[in-house]
Amino acid sequence: MTTLPATMRAWVVPSRGRLEAVELPVPTPAPDELLVRVRACGVCRTDLHVRDGDLPPHKSPVVPGHEVVGEVVGRGDAVPADLPLGLRVGVPWLRHTDEVCRYCTRGQENLCPHSRYTGWDADGGYAEYLTVPAAYAYPLPEDRFAAYAEEELAPLLCAGIIGYRALRRADLPPGGRLGIYGFGGSAHLTAQVAIAQGATVHVMTRSLAAQKLALELGAASATGGYDAPPEPLDSAILFAPAGDLVPVALSALDSGGTLSIAGIYLSAIPALDYERHLFRERTVRSVTANTRDDGRAFLNTVAEHRIRIAVTPYPLDRADHALDDLAADRVNGVAVLVP
Repeated sequence: MTTLPATMRAWVVPSRGRLEAVELPVPTPAPDELLVRVRACGVCRTDLHVRDGDLPPHKSPVVPGHEVVGEVVGRGDAVPADLPLGLRVGVPWLRHTDEVCRYCTRGQENLCPHSRYTGWDADGGYAEYLTVPAAYAYPLPEDRFAAYAEEELAPLLCAGIIGYRALRRADLPPGGRLGIYGFGGSAHLTAQVAIAQGATVHVMTRSLAAQKLALELGAASATGGYDAPPEPLDSAILFAPAGDLVPVALSALDSGGTLSIAGIYLSAIPALDYERHLFRERTVRSVTANTRDDGRAFLNTVAEHRIRIAVTPYPLDRADHALDDLAADRVNGVAVLVP
């Protein structure tokens, strides 16, 4: 094992509404785990929900962060040989499933009742080191992903994968019309995948900077968050954690359209009117985490088709400012911590 320091810089959520800088021991990997030196960690809205208590931590205190790119610097004895020291890997949100329940055995491991998550059930990437079960890490060899800087790769590990699953759940027909509500880290990646697949994308977001970015990335229109798109939608994805946008998005759907709700947290949904919002076979679908198959498929897509990733870097020492900026919609694209 590489010679390592005894302690590391990290941030923890010790209680609701707080993020605290601390020194922690460098973790020791279990037999089936990798020890990863963090090179970049994306700042996700889920981290904000953990900090603010919307998602009370399952481990307390907990180091948040689950969009990690780093180098393998330690290995447990049971780790396969194809994950050697020095390999660059991605550490995602999903870190454990039981692999035997009825959900896992039918390809729906994202619904496993015993699933566990990085930065919620176990310490994550707002630190200089973290551990990850080897079976849940994604190899990111530098030759295959040479088109991307490490701070660009980090958001792919959650924002990208979740957006990809949300797009699948939206049942967008070939050449279809897709509406995207909210245009942060996940949405701006998903929009590019949809456009590359031939979709017409309309973006609804309150941020003028995000509207500008959407148009630069190829969206056909970009308007306010509650505005009607210029044409009926075949599918829509709600990325903003605002339940009052659900009836707005449903009203914009054409007959047979599907609304996919991408967030792990959503504020209260107002009462729906059956005729206005659901009749003519409109469908509402939630998105719960992701599977490893989603992750592999998405990473294969972006390895083969270069997408633009808007990144705002922050040093690790300013993780609290990054979360505050995210909460205030001051981040254009994705905030990424760089130790």
